[in-house]
Amino acid sequence: MRRVDIGILLSEEIAFSMNGTFSGGGAESVTGEGCVSVCGDCVEWQGRKFDRLLFTPNADDCTFTVYNVVIGIDFHWERCENQLFAGELLFFVEDGKVRLVNRIGVEDYLQSVISSEMSSTSSLQLLKAHAVISRSWLYAQLARAEKECVESSLCEKCDDGEIVRWYAREDHKLFDFCADDHCQRYQGMTRAMNPNVVRAVAETSGVVLVSEDTVCDARFSKCCGGITENFSSCWENVDVPYLATFRDAPSGAEPFDASSEEAARRWIEGRDEAFCSAVDSRVLAQVLNGYDRETNDFYRWTVTYTTDELSALIKRKSGIDFGRILELVPLQRGASGRIIKLKIVGSEKTMIVGKELEIRRWLSPSHLYSSAFVVDKQIDAGGNVEFVLRGAGWGHGVGLCQIGAAAMSEQGYDHRAILSHYYPNTELKNINEL
Repeated sequence: MRRVDIGILLSEEIAFSMNGTFSGGGAESVTGEGCVSVCGDCVEWQGRKFDRLLFTPNADDCTFTVYNVVIGIDFHWERCENQLFAGELLFFVEDGKVRLVNRIGVEDYLQSVISSEMSSTSSLQLLKAHAVISRSWLYAQLARAEKECVESSLCEKCDDGEIVRWYAREDHKLFDFCADDHCQRYQGMTRAMNPNVVRAVAETSGVVLVSEDTVCDARFSKCCGGITENFSSCWENVDVPYLATFRDAPSGAEPFDASSEEAARRWIEGRDEAFCSAVDSRVLAQVLNGYDRETNDFYRWTVTYTTDELSALIKRKSGIDFGRILELVPLQRGASGRIIKLKIVGSEKTMIVGKELEIRRWLSPSHLYSSAFVVDKQIDAGGNVEFVLRGAGWGHGVGLCQIGAAAMSEQGYDHRAILSHYYPNTELKNINEL
């Protein structure tokens, strides 16, 4: 089984506990609690220094607990958790801090991913669909990393009048993937406690989505808002046939293009039928982890800022002083209504910003739910100007809509039908056949 290195935590010091015996650090049998810290260019453990400190489990049932792991970094649900892991522990110095990496087999890794991205209590068919797309995404990224150095952000244009930037999976130099939303959520064995999780991974073992004999870069987001988005609206300006826009609704639903201002307003201010529009709380409780259920207005949402709040926020997040914000003007939208380019008009400066994630970062203390929003100005009771953003969806909207897929599963669609809906013109193959 192929193994991957997952970056779990970067901190001044890392405390952990071994549940069982491990070998490493010059000893054949190590157990109990420990703490690794930085000492110059080395990591220090029990008074000894190591360039790289590796602990290997002496039995298959050995696990380790890592304390105060940060999840949801820079998002509104950011918090610390104690997390349980299997596999090997690897410590080394990165940027003057201790980096902890978990080395684990791909299929074991996927058991955690599908329980972290969704809830382990999700239906078997939804878990199987997510196992396939998470496996596909992983192998697609590994293949890409072997061919080229992938930058953390890419710019189409960056000058005094326009910043158009998108974010790729960072080519981590010292490990394969991080454990947070930046790559795929991987929260160890902490949540993978449902037999259906093991079954979903086992019954799809090695299965990936394929298009033209190439493993699919199977993107997914929490809620598309009723229309999925084109790949090129969020990342490189290339067409990906299986990551195209369509109504997230049963076959036969009337197509809708929300790329014009009039159409975007009509779509966002309405509640047209979609798989992700009417999921009841019982299904959400099965599908979403606890901290995700704190966000309950993901299909349609409203955010309001005073002019002072918006001006201060954009200055802080962009590092650019626009003065007093006067207007937010959408210049280009994707078919789901997501803004690709936004003009920000200030009393001191006017600029264009894109693509969707950069817009979301500038307009929220963490990340705006999505860039599918319309802008209105109103006067509050005190006579102050407010900017009202009315939006749709949660995330970039490309590929599988997790809430929509949950609704499909609840309505009786199996994992193959779910995958065919969200990734048209693809097929399922075993990675060993490619």
